[in-house]
Amino acid sequence: MTVQQDIIRILGVKPEIDPEVEIRTRVDFLKEYVRKSGTTGLLIAISGGIDSAVAAGLCKKATDELSAETGQPYMTLGVFQPYGEQEDIADSYAVAEAFDLKHRVETNIQEAVDEIAIEVEHSLKSIGISRHISRGGKGNVKARTRMVTQYALAFELNLLVVGTDHASEAITGFYTKWGDGAVDITPLSTLNKRQVRQLAASLGVPSSVLDKAPTAGLWVGQTDEDELGITYAENSAYLEGKPVSEATREKLEKQYVKTAHKREPIPGI
Repeated sequence: MTVQQDIIRILGVKPEIDPEVEIRTRVDFLKEYVRKSGTTGLLIAISGGIDSAVAAGLCKKATDELSAETGQPYMTLGVFQPYGEQEDIADSYAVAEAFDLKHRVETNIQEAVDEIAIEVEHSLKSIGISRHISRGGKGNVKARTRMVTQYALAFELNLLVVGTDHASEAITGFYTKWGDGAVDITPLSTLNKRQVRQLAASLGVPSSVLDKAPTAGLWVGQTDEDELGITYAENSAYLEGKPVSEATREKLEKQYVKTAHKREPIPGI
């Protein structure tokens, strides 16, 4: 077995999918987990990107079906989490409208993130390092602050926090440890980015979201592909078992090894 085949096996990606079958499978997965957990629904942070849009569509289908089948109220709570002014916040609201999300809240994380950054800078100064928090460091604070807020809301409402990570992010470790990677359930985990797009088209995700460049939204101008130096088309082809350039293969496999700590249990002795 090649390294590529082993990674595909571990991440569980299929070479091709039927979007409608995948939607049904993932909605049923969410429904069963909610039933077993004794919770009253699902919480999904809607960033304005395609991954959270697809997850939101799956969540809403699941809780609507649960409500109809049981006669009990189940909810999908959509959470918008800008840092200050978010340029594409309208896309988050468009997703909520597309899926008729009646329960939605906006929690601006700027004040909390800036306070944490100030405390970090004070701490650095106390050990003789006088500088602002790094861009990457502050980006991680943003991701983790978003999750703290989501879990606080989920606790109060007895909801499960839904993640949007998928195999194209898992292979590169392109998520924040204990940030967007810290969730209760991940309905997209065995899909690559191309397959997420296929589900998006079937679910009716707004075109403004379908057509935009993927970004984690951690700083202005940031895009996933620029930061990684690998396109999602190349990433998806690799995960589908297709031939890719030697440079792409080496970069993906090196990144997979480098970020293994994000996918593995916490080590201990």
